[in-house]
Amino acid sequence: MAIIAIATTKLTFAQSKTDVAFNQLLTAYYDLKNALATDKKDMATEKAKVLSAKVDAIPHQNLPSAQHTLWMEQAKMIKAKASELAVAKDIKAQRKSFESISSAMIKTIRTVNFNNATVYIQHCPMAKASWLNEKENIENPYYGSMMFDCGDISETIKSK
Repeated sequence: MAIIAIATTKLTFAQSKTDVAFNQLLTAYYDLKNALATDKKDMATEKAKVLSAKVDAIPHQNLPSAQHTLWMEQAKMIKAKASELAVAKDIKAQRKSFESISSAMIKTIRTVNFNNATVYIQHCPMAKASWLNEKENIENPYYGSMMFDCGDISETIKSK
């Protein structure tokens, strides 16, 4: 009986460390989204570097097999596009890279279900792209101040 309790505690602790790391990744993603939504190219460059570091910090070894496989694929995409975004010469190119980052983050959150707060998947019909937001109000990272509140909530993912 004690062995089961220890194993369960160990798994719960490992899972909570993973959840904490994923939520830190989500916060870094929101910071990047907010920089793009407010037309702050230089800040977006810095936030993309932080996002990339948060991907590396995910203790993914304890994820169940299917989640682990998906995470490894999405992590590769997030890191590649974050690197691309960090060296982009203009905000339009940054926003294009952010599309792929958002797509990977959406796939991850739907599969791993780690969020400790409600997440809103929002969609811009003009950009034909979606993103994650920590609040219901639309803050469009694809058009920034040109169309800050363009878009709608396409899905709500409740906290686990």
